Amino acid sequence: MSEKDKLPLSFVFAQKLLSAIPKGIWIVVSKYLAKLAYMIDKEHTKTAKVNLDIAFGDSMDNEQKKEIIIRSYQNLFMTGLDTILNQGKSREEILSKVEFKNEDFLQDALESAKPVIFITAHYGNWELGTLAIAAKFTPISVVGRRLDSRYADRILRATREQFGIEMIDKSNAMRKMVQSLRAKRPLGVVVDQNTSTKEGILVNFFGKEARHTPSVSILARKFDAIVIPVYDYTDDFKKWTVEFYEPIIMQKSDDINADIEHFTQKQADITEKVIRKRPQEWLWLHKRWKNRYEELYR
Repeated sequence: MSEKDKLPLSFVFAQKLLSAIPKGIWIVVSKYLAKLAYMIDKEHTKTAKVNLDIAFGDSMDNEQKKEIIIRSYQNLFMTGLDTILNQGKSREEILSKVEFKNEDFLQDALESAKPVIFITAHYGNWELGTLAIAAKFTPISVVGRRLDSRYADRILRATREQFGIEMIDKSNAMRKMVQSLRAKRPLGVVVDQNTSTKEGILVNFFGKEARHTPSVSILARKFDAIVIPVYDYTDDFKKWTVEFYEPIIMQKSDDINADIEHFTQKQADITEKVIRKRPQEWLWLHKRWKNRYEELYR
């Protein structure tokens, strides 16, 4: 690490202080902090409630929705804490936190001659999942947005860019994504957030229209890439399961637009399936359906 890239002493001190507190205490504290956030963070609590109403309607009562929102806050807190603590950890230390499920899907893809694209969501401890894949299987290029705070972004990138991970700035990312696939370097993309009308295409998500990025579909079609959904989850915030799903296959026809729309819908479908299985793991705090139902979030 160069002199320029060295982490601030304030972060190093904070990391040591946080790591001295047993994980069990953090788990208890995070639950209380999540309940507090639910009460005082009115804006994001409302956003999460709107999302749950759109997704589940009356099939889930308000008490169930409240518990999911609180768990979403807790998961965000614990993911942030773990990201701080993971900076500078060894491969062995990272891998001790996870177990892999269906890793044959990835091994088979890596042994093929085709490029590989991972799709995932803000689900579970998504930061740890990326580190674990890079620590055990392969270097990877990951698309992500820079944080508004230079200080925070510097720290986050230091954690993210371990074990051969390359961060690609989400702004004007396509050129770098293409370079990664041409070099047969696996690419990771988070595909669960709202997009503008200009940037996204319409999919059916929980029975409602939503905008979805078509970037993975465009690249998969162009490079005949293997697209592997991967998500991680936990029951106790001590150990996470990183689960690979069966690759999604691009069916090519003479209609490029139809191919891209169909493949993008497949990505939305697997994301919805995973969220329905464990809704408490997803980050319900962002305005997923804003492009189509903006008035509900006001």
